[in-house]
Amino acid sequence: MDMMKAGKRKVGKYELGRTIGEGTFAKVKFAQNVDTGESVAIKVLAKSTILKHKMVDQIKREISIMKIVRHPCIVRLHEVLASQTKIYIVLEFVTGGELFDKIVHHGRLSENESRRYFQQLIDAVSHCHSKGVYHRDLKPENLLLDSKGSLKVSDFGLSALPQQGVDLLHTTCGTPNYLAPEVLSQRGYDGAAADVWSCGVILYVLMAGYLPFDETDLPSLYNKINAAEFKCPLWFSPAATSLIHKILDPNPETRIKIEGIKRDPWFQKTYVPVRPREDEAVNLDDIGAVFDDIEDKYVLEEPQDNDSGPLITNAFEMVTLSQGLNLSALFDRRQDYVRRQTRFVSRQPAKVIIAAIEAAAESMGLKVHTRNYKTRLEGVSANRASQFAVVLEVSEVAPSLFMVDVRRAAGETLEYHEFYKNFCTMIDHIIWRPKEGMANSALLRTTS
Repeated sequence: MDMMKAGKRKVGKYELGRTIGEGTFAKVKFAQNVDTGESVAIKVLAKSTILKHKMVDQIKREISIMKIVRHPCIVRLHEVLASQTKIYIVLEFVTGGELFDKIVHHGRLSENESRRYFQQLIDAVSHCHSKGVYHRDLKPENLLLDSKGSLKVSDFGLSALPQQGVDLLHTTCGTPNYLAPEVLSQRGYDGAAADVWSCGVILYVLMAGYLPFDETDLPSLYNKINAAEFKCPLWFSPAATSLIHKILDPNPETRIKIEGIKRDPWFQKTYVPVRPREDEAVNLDDIGAVFDDIEDKYVLEEPQDNDSGPLITNAFEMVTLSQGLNLSALFDRRQDYVRRQTRFVSRQPAKVIIAAIEAAAESMGLKVHTRNYKTRLEGVSANRASQFAVVLEVSEVAPSLFMVDVRRAAGETLEYHEFYKNFCTMIDHIIWRPKEGMANSALLRTTS
């Protein structure tokens, strides 16, 4: 079997691979530019949703701005394509995983390391605000790391896109823990001030290892956020505590602004601003082609039929997903923090794997939906403040060797990792743990 071709789908010059992110409104897929060999991430949106919500003009504007706003700490938008039914936003592929995965696996970060990431975050946010672009939904899953460990903020300008049949609380945010009081109250709000608040919550979590506002029920959570009722741990320095209190001011009028943060003595320590790249020519013709006549302009989309069996993972994906590290990381759940998704390997037949997943999920009180070797689990978060959803997808990496990708589709990062740990304990009997040295040889056999 030609593993580079089996189970693949092409969109124009891009060969689409596995899904690496998933939500109600869009999916993000790993892809390869077949002309250049470059790895990209492609966000896939349904045209029907955009037309239904009369969002064509807003999305066209947001994507145009995203293409113009370029900064080393922001995930770059390369181009936009469309098929008859979908829109494809081609983005820079970031390999270092989510920033908060470091907290999950190593605990809170040091004050110096937290400050370095916060400085990069503020540089990115400041640059976008100077162009009139506001994120409005800064949260852990939007904070990625590149191969060098530098911060990359994703979804700038795209976060205001709607989801079908959901209210403000669930519109892209999944959890209200990072949202400013004025956003939660659903009154008109200043995007810049709301972004500053979210940056403050993120800084707190980096340094503390837990959320400043985290109640077991929604009314209590709202009350705590509205009153900015929180305490900084004893290990925060007085200067850090002072800045966080200026940021987590429930009144957006008196809340510190980006310029004030940049002048703060705690922020200024070892601060080396990350400058935007030199201006380069940006072509917006592709955006016009996609949106000016949304019903007609499209690239060839070669369909993929998964009904016959699990997706085949090709060699290129394997190497890229393992990021050039020791390939045994692909098989070792202890090293999952280096990637955005968690995964395990099994030697059981695919249908046995799916059955074990479904049984474990049902015993945890989760709703289960399975189709084409992909299972979606749904429930509510522990504090009942948001939806919780996980997607598991089975793919074949070698004959009788299956990899199961586990992705968070909705819910909070820290809660997802707690779920993953408990879930793997319940399905331990189907998880294969190769002896040291075996993983590399098994993978090399599949890629040779």
